[in-house]
Amino acid sequence: MLVLVAPGQGAQTPGFLTPWLELPGLAERLGSWSEVVGLDLIAYGTTAGADEIRDTAVAQPLLVAAALASAEALGAAPDVVAGHSVGEFAAAALAGVLTAEQALTLVRERAQAMAKAASVTETGMTAVLGGDEAEVLAAIDRHGLTPANINGAGQIVAGGTLEQLAAFKDDAPARARLIPLSVAGAFHTRHMAPAVEALREAAASVTPADPRVTLLSNSDGQAVAGGAAFVERLVSQVSSPVRWDSCMETMAGLGVTGMIELLPGGTLTGLARRGLRGVQTVALKTPDDLDAARELIK
Repeated sequence: MLVLVAPGQGAQTPGFLTPWLELPGLAERLGSWSEVVGLDLIAYGTTAGADEIRDTAVAQPLLVAAALASAEALGAAPDVVAGHSVGEFAAAALAGVLTAEQALTLVRERAQAMAKAASVTETGMTAVLGGDEAEVLAAIDRHGLTPANINGAGQIVAGGTLEQLAAFKDDAPARARLIPLSVAGAFHTRHMAPAVEALREAAASVTPADPRVTLLSNSDGQAVAGGAAFVERLVSQVSSPVRWDSCMETMAGLGVTGMIELLPGGTLTGLARRGLRGVQTVALKTPDDLDAARELIK
């Protein structure tokens, strides 16, 4: 049983699209999607620097477009699809809930609204690796932070103000390693509440279809059968924690045997190697990875 997964913000690196443009038709597709989102996706994915693609308004459309383009290049028919944070928009398109153009249009609105919300207060996110989960969550709560991503495999991401994160660093949970993330704000926390309403307004113009394959939600890891219900979850997800640990638990329960992480892959397959023992994984980083992915599908 195959699951396709799409990564979230922070997975992008300068130039990651460059080798993919050699594939037939991919540059044309990205050019078309650039018009949809009002950004030169090819330039941002090839020549732009790290600070440019760190910008939320750029990173989110770029990541969704990259995931969808790599899925087309792969040509797989998955049994299950899921995305981490903004990757859920790519998953929605792969499952047939949204067209690629609808997904990218909504992501453009989401990205701009989240960037605006992030500019109100200086906020950020810190990954917590290891430690006792109960102690980590207690420390996050003690400092007024939000467990914005509960990723499983011993990884939780805390979000909040920079002052709160600094205090958290000085009072780190035992046996835990803290890594500040290169993101523009405290996503999936109350700080993103203004972006929720902006996205809900944009989503009202979309008529979603029901998913054609099993589609998992970040909110609780469960499969969602209705397209309208999934879009509502996409909206509320902006200010709610990502439960990737629950998504992996559901994958295990479904009997998933193989996972392919779409471009720019690496983060979610890394979590799967620790949290989904025995599941074969391939991360699409360059077109050279397509052969290994197709071999896994056989």
